[in-house]
Amino acid sequence: MLYDISVPVDESLPTWPGDPTFSRRLFSAIADGAEANVSELRCGVHTGTHVDAPNHFIDGAGGIETIDLDALYGPALVADVGEADAIDEAVLAGIELDGVERLLFRSRNGRLWEHDGFASEFVTITTGGAQVLVDRGVRLAGVDYLSVGDAETHRILLGARIVCLEGLDLRTVPPGQYELFCGPIKLVGSDGAPARVVLRG
Repeated sequence: MLYDISVPVDESLPTWPGDPTFSRRLFSAIADGAEANVSELRCGVHTGTHVDAPNHFIDGAGGIETIDLDALYGPALVADVGEADAIDEAVLAGIELDGVERLLFRSRNGRLWEHDGFASEFVTITTGGAQVLVDRGVRLAGVDYLSVGDAETHRILLGARIVCLEGLDLRTVPPGQYELFCGPIKLVGSDGAPARVVLRG
């Protein structure tokens, strides 16, 4: 079975405060006599489901095109952290991480996609939790809202070349093992890129 865990992108999608909002307009339209419909997009690269590049929080560390493609495709664990307020060392101690390279966290954040506008209170990975992921050899960490955590959490993960996958919708996905397919747009030099992400279970 396939699960599309990317959020739909339209004008109603919440964005990080201060980031560009999403808009799409017809640059040319068949209805106006053009040969084809052509849309123009305006958005930030951290819109909706997206991947952070190392240079998002570490200047000069490499754009989205430098991410190891092997980290974006392969076995992944969806771990349900229940009603936890944060993904910290204690939460991670309850997850079997042996051999896990791609880890997606399903949390109470999923309910936030049902709200209008940006929700400032959401579950994130703590700096201690981030260090556990580094120490255990995780290569990709995914969360079900717009950020994995604060600036230091990002620097710990991105500094270890762990892919930060943000803005997932895991509400319909049971916990367990899957095959992950993640395709960020190859925006050379960019600090991030929107992505289509699919699980096969």
